[in-house]
Amino acid sequence: MAFLSEPEPPRLIPTEIRPGLRRIVAPNPGPMTYHGTNTWLLDGPDGVTVIDLGPHDPAHIAAIAASGRVARILLTHTHPDHLAGAPALRAATGAPIHGWGTPWAADFVPDHPIAHGAQIGQLTALHTPGHASDHVCFALPGGIVFSGDHVMSWSTSIVSPPDGDMAAYMASLRLLLGLPGTLYLCGHGPALPDPLKLVRAMLLHRAGREASVAAALGDVPRTEADFLALLYGGLAPHLAGAARRTVLAHLLKLQAEGRAVRDNGGWRKP
Repeated sequence: MAFLSEPEPPRLIPTEIRPGLRRIVAPNPGPMTYHGTNTWLLDGPDGVTVIDLGPHDPAHIAAIAASGRVARILLTHTHPDHLAGAPALRAATGAPIHGWGTPWAADFVPDHPIAHGAQIGQLTALHTPGHASDHVCFALPGGIVFSGDHVMSWSTSIVSPPDGDMAAYMASLRLLLGLPGTLYLCGHGPALPDPLKLVRAMLLHRAGREASVAAALGDVPRTEADFLALLYGGLAPHLAGAARRTVLAHLLKLQAEGRAVRDNGGWRKP
Protein backbone atom coordinates (compact mmCIF):
# COMPACT_ATOMS: atom_id res chain seq x y z
CA MET A 1 0.00 0.00 0.00
CA ALA A 2 1.22 3.49 -0.84
CA PHE A 3 0.93 5.83 2.14
CA LEU A 4 1.57 9.57 2.29
CA SER A 5 3.95 11.58 4.43
CA GLU A 6 4.32 15.28 5.09
CA PRO A 7 6.72 17.67 6.81
CA GLU A 8 6.14 18.67 10.41
CA PRO A 9 3.00 20.86 10.22
CA PRO A 10 2.60 24.25 11.90
CA ARG A 11 0.93 24.30 15.31
CA LEU A 12 -1.81 26.64 16.55
CA ILE A 13 -2.38 27.99 13.04
CA PRO A 14 -5.41 26.92 10.94
CA THR A 15 -4.24 25.84 7.48
CA GLU A 16 -6.75 26.20 4.66
CA ILE A 17 -7.37 22.95 2.73
CA ARG A 18 -9.95 24.60 0.50
CA PRO A 19 -12.34 27.53 1.00
CA GLY A 20 -14.33 27.03 4.19
CA LEU A 21 -12.26 24.08 5.38
CA ARG A 22 -9.23 24.36 7.66
CA ARG A 23 -6.96 22.06 9.67
CA ILE A 24 -5.09 22.51 12.95
CA VAL A 25 -2.74 19.70 14.03
CA ALA A 26 -2.74 19.01 17.76
CA PRO A 27 0.59 18.84 19.65
CA ASN A 28 0.40 15.10 20.40
CA PRO A 29 2.86 13.48 17.96
CA GLY A 30 3.77 9.83 18.49
CA PRO A 31 4.13 6.41 16.89
CA MET A 32 0.34 5.95 16.82
CA THR A 33 -0.66 9.56 16.08
CA TYR A 34 1.94 10.62 13.45
CA HIS A 35 2.39 14.42 13.75
CA GLY A 36 -0.69 14.63 15.96
CA THR A 37 -4.48 14.51 15.85
CA ASN A 38 -6.06 16.56 13.08
CA THR A 39 -8.69 19.03 14.22
CA TRP A 40 -10.85 19.97 11.24
CA LEU A 41 -12.72 23.29 11.04
CA LEU A 42 -15.68 23.41 8.66
CA ASP A 43 -17.25 26.82 8.15
CA GLY A 44 -21.03 27.03 7.80
CA PRO A 45 -23.80 29.62 7.91
CA ASP A 46 -24.27 29.17 11.67
CA GLY A 47 -20.59 29.02 12.61
CA VAL A 48 -17.71 26.55 12.68
CA THR A 49 -18.17 22.81 13.00
CA VAL A 50 -15.14 21.35 14.80
CA ILE A 51 -14.30 17.70 14.13
CA ASP A 52 -12.03 16.00 16.69
CA LEU A 53 -9.94 17.81 19.28
CA GLY A 54 -6.86 15.90 20.29
CA PRO A 55 -5.39 16.32 23.77
CA HIS A 56 -6.46 18.70 26.49
CA ASP A 57 -3.89 21.31 25.48
CA PRO A 58 -4.87 24.89 26.44
CA ALA A 59 -3.02 26.53 23.53
CA HIS A 60 -4.56 24.17 20.97
CA ILE A 61 -8.04 24.70 22.40
CA ALA A 62 -7.55 28.47 22.41
CA ALA A 63 -6.49 28.39 18.74
CA ILE A 64 -9.66 26.48 17.83
CA ALA A 65 -11.86 28.84 19.84
CA ALA A 66 -10.25 31.82 18.07
CA SER A 67 -10.97 30.38 14.61
CA GLY A 68 -14.57 31.61 14.58
CA ARG A 69 -17.82 31.09 16.46
CA VAL A 70 -17.94 27.37 17.23
CA ALA A 71 -21.41 26.01 16.51
CA ARG A 72 -20.81 22.34 17.34
CA ILE A 73 -18.14 19.77 18.14
CA LEU A 74 -18.17 16.39 16.39
CA LEU A 75 -16.22 13.31 17.45
CA THR A 76 -15.24 10.52 15.09
CA HIS A 77 -14.72 8.32 18.19
CA THR A 78 -13.86 8.63 21.86
CA HIS A 79 -10.28 7.37 22.05
CA PRO A 80 -8.37 9.86 24.23
CA ASP A 81 -6.35 11.34 21.36
CA HIS A 82 -9.64 12.54 19.81
CA LEU A 83 -11.85 13.22 22.84
CA ALA A 84 -9.67 14.67 25.59
CA GLY A 85 -9.83 18.30 24.49
CA ALA A 86 -13.55 18.34 23.69
CA PRO A 87 -14.96 19.09 27.17
CA ALA A 88 -12.63 22.09 27.53
CA LEU A 89 -13.68 23.48 24.16
CA ARG A 90 -17.33 22.98 25.09
CA ALA A 91 -16.72 24.89 28.33
CA ALA A 92 -14.93 27.68 26.45
CA THR A 93 -17.48 28.08 23.66
CA GLY A 94 -20.76 26.58 24.85
CA ALA A 95 -20.86 24.41 21.72
CA PRO A 96 -22.52 20.99 22.16
CA ILE A 97 -20.66 17.74 21.51
CA HIS A 98 -22.05 15.23 18.99
CA GLY A 99 -20.85 11.62 19.21
CA TRP A 100 -21.99 8.04 18.69
CA GLY A 101 -24.87 7.16 21.00
CA THR A 102 -22.98 4.35 22.76
CA PRO A 103 -19.49 5.78 23.36
CA TRP A 104 -16.40 3.65 23.89
CA ALA A 105 -15.31 5.99 26.70
CA ALA A 106 -17.43 4.89 29.64
CA ASP A 107 -17.26 8.27 31.39
CA PHE A 108 -18.42 10.31 28.38
CA VAL A 109 -21.98 11.16 27.36
CA PRO A 110 -22.48 13.22 24.17
CA ASP A 111 -24.82 16.19 24.29
CA HIS A 112 -26.32 14.97 21.01
CA PRO A 113 -26.10 11.20 20.34
CA ILE A 114 -25.48 10.35 16.69
CA ALA A 115 -27.17 7.56 14.73
CA HIS A 116 -26.11 6.15 11.37
CA GLY A 117 -27.39 8.36 8.56
CA ALA A 118 -28.01 11.37 10.81
CA GLN A 119 -27.74 14.82 9.20
CA ILE A 120 -25.68 17.33 11.15
CA GLY A 121 -25.61 20.58 9.22
CA GLN A 122 -23.92 19.77 5.89
CA LEU A 123 -22.67 16.40 7.11
CA THR A 124 -24.03 12.85 7.01
CA ALA A 125 -22.93 10.52 9.81
CA LEU A 126 -21.71 7.05 8.79
CA HIS A 127 -21.23 4.48 11.55
CA THR A 128 -17.95 2.74 10.74
CA PRO A 129 -17.03 0.43 13.63
CA GLY A 130 -13.90 -1.69 13.59
CA HIS A 131 -11.07 0.49 14.88
CA ALA A 132 -13.52 1.51 17.61
CA SER A 133 -17.09 0.42 18.20
CA ASP A 134 -18.24 4.05 18.32
CA HIS A 135 -16.38 5.23 15.22
CA VAL A 136 -18.25 7.59 12.89
CA CYS A 137 -17.15 9.10 9.58
CA PHE A 138 -18.76 12.32 8.39
CA ALA A 139 -19.50 12.82 4.68
CA LEU A 140 -19.98 16.06 2.80
CA PRO A 141 -21.77 16.19 -0.56
CA GLY A 142 -19.37 15.54 -3.41
CA GLY A 143 -17.36 12.76 -1.80
CA ILE A 144 -15.39 14.60 0.91
CA VAL A 145 -15.27 12.39 4.02
CA PHE A 146 -13.86 13.08 7.46
CA SER A 147 -12.58 9.53 7.93
CA GLY A 148 -11.14 9.71 11.44
CA ASP A 149 -8.97 6.68 12.22
CA HIS A 150 -10.98 4.34 10.00
CA VAL A 151 -8.98 5.23 6.88
CA MET A 152 -5.77 7.23 7.28
CA SER A 153 -3.34 8.50 4.68
CA TRP A 154 -0.14 7.72 6.62
CA SER A 155 -0.79 4.21 8.02
CA THR A 156 -3.24 1.38 8.46
CA SER A 157 -5.53 1.49 11.50
CA ILE A 158 -5.08 -0.64 14.58
CA VAL A 159 -7.90 -3.11 15.23
CA SER A 160 -7.48 -4.10 18.87
CA PRO A 161 -10.01 -6.42 20.57
CA PRO A 162 -12.23 -6.46 22.47
CA ASP A 163 -13.57 -3.10 21.25
CA GLY A 164 -11.76 -3.36 17.93
CA ASP A 165 -13.46 -5.86 15.64
CA MET A 166 -11.95 -7.12 12.37
CA ALA A 167 -15.23 -8.29 10.82
CA ALA A 168 -16.80 -4.90 11.57
CA TYR A 169 -13.72 -3.09 10.27
CA MET A 170 -13.80 -4.88 6.93
CA ALA A 171 -17.55 -4.34 6.63
CA SER A 172 -17.03 -0.63 7.29
CA LEU A 173 -14.39 -0.46 4.54
CA ARG A 174 -16.88 -2.05 2.15
CA LEU A 175 -19.48 0.52 3.21
CA LEU A 176 -17.16 3.33 2.10
CA LEU A 177 -16.52 1.62 -1.22
CA GLY A 178 -20.20 1.98 -2.00
CA LEU A 179 -20.13 5.76 -1.53
CA PRO A 180 -18.56 8.60 -3.51
CA GLY A 181 -14.99 9.34 -2.43
CA THR A 182 -12.97 12.25 -3.77
CA LEU A 183 -11.01 13.37 -0.69
CA TYR A 184 -10.62 11.88 2.80
CA LEU A 185 -9.69 14.15 5.70
CA CYS A 186 -8.14 11.75 8.18
CA GLY A 187 -7.72 11.71 11.94
CA HIS A 188 -3.94 11.79 11.52
CA GLY A 189 -1.80 12.63 8.51
CA PRO A 190 -2.35 14.67 5.36
CA ALA A 191 -5.52 14.83 3.27
CA LEU A 192 -5.96 11.76 1.08
CA PRO A 193 -6.87 12.24 -2.61
CA ASP A 194 -8.27 9.32 -4.63
CA PRO A 195 -9.18 7.61 -1.34
CA LEU A 196 -11.14 4.64 -2.69
CA LYS A 197 -7.94 3.28 -4.24
CA LEU A 198 -6.46 3.00 -0.74
CA VAL A 199 -9.70 1.59 0.70
CA ARG A 200 -9.59 -1.21 -1.87
CA ALA A 201 -5.92 -1.84 -1.08
CA MET A 202 -6.68 -1.99 2.64
CA LEU A 203 -9.41 -4.57 2.07
CA LEU A 204 -7.06 -6.70 0.00
CA HIS A 205 -4.34 -6.35 2.64
CA ARG A 206 -6.65 -7.44 5.46
CA ALA A 207 -8.03 -10.34 3.41
CA GLY A 208 -4.49 -11.47 2.62
CA ARG A 209 -3.47 -11.29 6.27
CA GLU A 210 -6.56 -13.27 7.25
CA ALA A 211 -5.68 -15.95 4.70
CA SER A 212 -2.16 -16.16 6.13
CA VAL A 213 -3.46 -16.50 9.69
CA ALA A 214 -5.94 -19.19 8.61
CA ALA A 215 -3.21 -21.09 6.73
CA ALA A 216 -1.00 -21.05 9.85
CA LEU A 217 -3.65 -22.80 11.95
CA GLY A 218 -2.75 -26.44 12.53
CA ASP A 219 -3.76 -29.37 14.69
CA VAL A 220 -1.42 -28.24 17.48
CA PRO A 221 -2.37 -24.94 19.15
CA ARG A 222 -0.18 -21.93 18.40
CA THR A 223 0.04 -18.83 20.57
CA GLU A 224 -0.40 -15.32 19.26
CA ALA A 225 3.37 -14.87 19.67
CA ASP A 226 3.86 -17.90 17.40
CA PHE A 227 1.67 -16.34 14.72
CA LEU A 228 3.54 -13.07 15.07
CA ALA A 229 6.89 -14.79 14.47
CA LEU A 230 5.52 -16.70 11.48
CA LEU A 231 3.74 -13.82 9.77
CA TYR A 232 5.68 -10.67 10.63
CA GLY A 233 9.33 -11.38 9.88
CA GLY A 234 11.64 -8.44 10.54
CA LEU A 235 8.98 -6.42 12.37
CA ALA A 236 10.28 -3.34 14.20
CA PRO A 237 10.02 -3.89 17.98
CA HIS A 238 7.83 -0.82 18.56
CA LEU A 239 5.21 -2.26 16.17
CA ALA A 240 5.05 -5.71 17.77
CA GLY A 241 2.24 -4.87 20.19
CA ALA A 242 -0.04 -3.51 17.47
CA ALA A 243 0.73 -6.47 15.18
CA ARG A 244 -0.09 -8.93 17.93
CA ARG A 245 -3.46 -7.23 18.52
CA THR A 246 -4.14 -7.43 14.78
CA VAL A 247 -3.39 -11.16 14.77
CA LEU A 248 -5.80 -11.62 17.68
CA ALA A 249 -8.48 -9.65 15.82
CA HIS A 250 -8.13 -11.95 12.80
CA LEU A 251 -8.22 -15.07 15.01
CA LEU A 252 -11.39 -13.89 16.74
CA LYS A 253 -13.02 -13.26 13.36
CA LEU A 254 -12.05 -16.77 12.24
CA GLN A 255 -13.39 -18.18 15.50
CA ALA A 256 -16.76 -16.44 14.99
CA GLU A 257 -16.90 -17.99 11.50
CA GLY A 258 -16.11 -21.48 12.84
CA ARG A 259 -12.67 -21.52 11.22
CA ALA A 260 -10.50 -21.39 14.37
CA VAL A 261 -10.68 -22.82 17.88
CA ARG A 262 -9.13 -21.47 21.06
CA ASP A 263 -7.40 -24.29 22.91
CA ASN A 264 -5.19 -24.28 26.00
CA GLY A 265 -3.94 -20.73 25.57
CA GLY A 266 -3.41 -21.11 21.83
CA TRP A 267 -5.30 -21.39 18.56
CA ARG A 268 -5.79 -24.32 16.20
CA LYS A 269 -7.99 -25.30 13.30
CA PRO A 270 -11.36 -26.91 14.16
